[in-house]
Amino acid sequence: MGVTRESKHELAEAMRARYCAGGRKEKGRLLDELVELTGYHRKHALRVLRHGRKGGGQGRRRGGRGVVYGPAVLAALEVAQDAMGWICGKRLAPFLPELVPALEREGALCLDPAVREVLLTISASTIDRRLRAARARAKPRGLGTTRPGSLLKKQVPIRTFTPWDEQRPGFMEIDLVGHCGTSTAGEYVNTLVMTDVATGWTECVAVAGKSQNAVFAALKKVRDRMPFPLLGLDSDNGSEFLNDQLVRYCQDEKLTFTRCRPYQKNDQAHVEQKNWSVVRQLIGYDRYEGTAALAQMERIYEEVVRVYVNGYQPVMKLTGKERVGPKVRKRYDEPKTPYRRALEAGVILPEAQAQFEKQMQAQGPMALRKRLEVELDRLWSLRVGRLATSRATA
Repeated sequence: MGVTRESKHELAEAMRARYCAGGRKEKGRLLDELVELTGYHRKHALRVLRHGRKGGGQGRRRGGRGVVYGPAVLAALEVAQDAMGWICGKRLAPFLPELVPALEREGALCLDPAVREVLLTISASTIDRRLRAARARAKPRGLGTTRPGSLLKKQVPIRTFTPWDEQRPGFMEIDLVGHCGTSTAGEYVNTLVMTDVATGWTECVAVAGKSQNAVFAALKKVRDRMPFPLLGLDSDNGSEFLNDQLVRYCQDEKLTFTRCRPYQKNDQAHVEQKNWSVVRQLIGYDRYEGTAALAQMERIYEEVVRVYVNGYQPVMKLTGKERVGPKVRKRYDEPKTPYRRALEAGVILPEAQAQFEKQMQAQGPMALRKRLEVELDRLWSLRVGRLATSRATA
């Protein structure tokens, strides 16, 4: 029968007094005996006989700093991330001072003052590191195979190939996203996406087909509900935008109308990014047809997505980049929501500000996120066929 760990400790302690009092030969004999009986490494046995068991038998105490972000902090952080759709830590950390009070107002969070104080000081890298496992559980789905390339992810500073004043809100990039599934045949629902270059404010409208009249009507609808004046439009080269009706309208309304270079999507990097992060991430790649799907998609955009994206989704703007050897270092400004950027620019109309504030107070970020999931499930039930690239796998 082998010697138990406790027996080894007792044996070493019993031999220690004789070892300390013995001569050179006696110490050598006791050391050999302890190694043979316990199986200790000779160096370890020597340390035990000289100094005794470390920690007085209480086990080794590990050093290092204490726990700063305990279970209560991480639980609150998971609630915040769930409400925000699991955005990256760089976008979430600066937004926590604004997000946490909003979650407390709607009852999604009820924090102890000490926990609240620690939560508001957590860094972006700590958020990503401590919630890595939770993020994997919350978003286990795979990635779609069609998306904007890496060159569209804010590769260059805020600049388009237009004579616009890029820091002045009101100049918008526009694009049409088709919900056609795997075939472009027949009539299907589209999404008109309009993104303001300066603030990131994004408006989406469901459109039946791609006709000039339908797209023009959707564009006028967006202009009516924008919180600040429209000053200019920049589109791709599709006929749904480059037509006499829209050109004359822009001339009559004194709107700047430009287009991007053919086959140069990076000219419209801002709206292309929203095509992915808003439309494709939420709606997916399925095919939608008919008035029911059109009405449901428009309900999602107007009643939920508009407030959720512009009021509670902080965005970062690229302010510069420099090449250091083979690497490109990019610099971003502080993440802020499009609504906050528009307020700081002083361009929001008073009536629009009051209405938008009322909508934000009526539904906090967690309530909006839950409602969004419910409305998306209703839309998903209206898809045409059972495509592999459904919203759940987009």
